[in-house]
Amino acid sequence: MKILAFSDLHHSQARADDLVAASRRADLVIGAGDFCNTRQDLAGAMALLDGIKAPMMLVPGNAESIEELRAAAPRGATVLHGSEIQLGGLRLFGLGYGVPETPFGSWSCDLSEAEAARMLAGCCRADILILHSPPKGIADRTSLGQSVGSEAIHAAIERIQPQLAVCGHIHDSWGESGQIGRCKVHNLGPRPNWFEIDA
Repeated sequence: MKILAFSDLHHSQARADDLVAASRRADLVIGAGDFCNTRQDLAGAMALLDGIKAPMMLVPGNAESIEELRAAAPRGATVLHGSEIQLGGLRLFGLGYGVPETPFGSWSCDLSEAEAARMLAGCCRADILILHSPPKGIADRTSLGQSVGSEAIHAAIERIQPQLAVCGHIHDSWGESGQIGRCKVHNLGPRPNWFEIDA
């Protein structure tokens, strides 16, 4: 399966145009959260992706709530948050929001490490983990060099060992990748990222 994945669109028309054009070659499109900014005009941000015809799997970032994303998601898109789906022989599990809590204030949709661990506990097996936040220690460094990823997500990847885990959230680490056991971890950013996964 040819997968196009991105995160942190943040309502960018130019980035969305690139993603829509690239999606014509995709079997599946994954959006790993933060489609809008500070929970403003999510419907407008999602409208920028209207040209995507491939199946879409989305998780909420910290810039939109799960309820807001479900209401604004394009027809035919699947929204995952502590839930899973099977598609073309692949099992996908998604967890959105900022983990651990961010310092951004009341608009930010966040989970504590304990809350994230409880939601991830329901995932026993997955081929792809779709996350907004990165695991602790991989693709999670800010411009000041602080590692701000999630310990609960790291532990879940160690336990589940999917083929692939994708994330975003930490802009300074866009494009970075690493490995946890057999699992490849990628911090996507808002450009087209391509993956081939066998069912």
